[in-house]
Amino acid sequence: MKRRVVVTGMGAITPVGNSVPEYWASLKAGKVGIGPITYFDTADYKAKLAAQVKDFNAKDHMDPKAARRMELFSQYAVAAAGEALADAGIDMNTEDAYRVGVSIGCGVGSLQRMESEEHKLVTRGPSKISPLMVPMLISNMAAGNVSIQYGLKGKCINIVTACATGTHSIGEAYRSIQYGDADVMLAGGTESSICPIGIAGFSALTALTFSEDPLRASIPFDKERSGFVMGEGAGVVVLESLEHALARGAHILAEVAGYGATSDAFHITSPAEDGEGAAKAMTDAMAEAGVTPKEVSYINAHGTGTHHNDLFETRAIKLALGDAAYDVPVSSTKSMIGHLLGAAGAVEFIACVKSIEDGFIHPTAGLAVADEECDLNYVPGTGIEADVDVVLTNSLGFGGHNGTLLVRKYK
Repeated sequence: MKRRVVVTGMGAITPVGNSVPEYWASLKAGKVGIGPITYFDTADYKAKLAAQVKDFNAKDHMDPKAARRMELFSQYAVAAAGEALADAGIDMNTEDAYRVGVSIGCGVGSLQRMESEEHKLVTRGPSKISPLMVPMLISNMAAGNVSIQYGLKGKCINIVTACATGTHSIGEAYRSIQYGDADVMLAGGTESSICPIGIAGFSALTALTFSEDPLRASIPFDKERSGFVMGEGAGVVVLESLEHALARGAHILAEVAGYGATSDAFHITSPAEDGEGAAKAMTDAMAEAGVTPKEVSYINAHGTGTHHNDLFETRAIKLALGDAAYDVPVSSTKSMIGHLLGAAGAVEFIACVKSIEDGFIHPTAGLAVADEECDLNYVPGTGIEADVDVVLTNSLGFGGHNGTLLVRKYK
């Protein structure tokens, strides 16, 4: 018999705030966290903008010695996990550590460490490579470091499904609790790939926008959209079985009630043109939750700002919800924070929970020019105050990975 799973804590490091309250206040205000890249000289690069995390100091969140043995993506995860644990009021001194697990994914790992060590290899030879190169760059070390930092000894996994990583990580944590593998899971995603090879690689793929106007760069569903803006950060949530949460008197923020995961089996970078795979993920999540399309209050779209994603995701929403699609507000968090790759689904899930808590749907910032093929309500301009009961959140990753979570008001 499947157990109910609830959300009891959240933590975030984002381009518009280094805590959940700061992040959510920025989304509500339509604040755009995009600007010129400052991590390296972009003179020879077509893409000049990114959504960088600001004013982050790892020493504020962890022991300085431990921080020095982590790359940024791991530091972000540890910081977000610390906020989530504190928000949930989890006391590991009173928990069975083997029943508290981690499902935190990272899509890429540390490209920066690979860059710097490869430079050493070429210029100074193999003897100069750092003995910590491998444990600092591999993507599972975000989950590993969170486990080590907080003494979490249960299942510890790293889901890697490109831009669907954060959503699948939360979904698989949800399944782990449903079927008794754990009572508590820290789940989410993290990423930090704003570096020369990262920007050059995504630019060569023609995935990034080359706009130099921060307010007209990440513009999902806009007719003038031209690609996504790379972002960075982390989102981590605490999931618990309902029984465990009630037993310790936890404050329940929302309930995870459905999860759908499919593959397009179509193309390495483009979603299926008819949206069938993404639609199936949505309908599976609704079916598990026992929800009809007319009961959906809001959809947090993958909404990257590339031509293909936004068009095909629009088709997927129509396919999954039918006529009800035109009545459901749809918005893209990426319009303000860019695309956090492996962390995207996690920080967007947090926005969904806050929508339920506050009764507010944030806007798709910068949406100004209507696209006749993208004809749903994408919440342009300002946000909407509404009773938000049931939310779908979508993630679509390179390779054809589709993930949808259904989160609802706890009753």
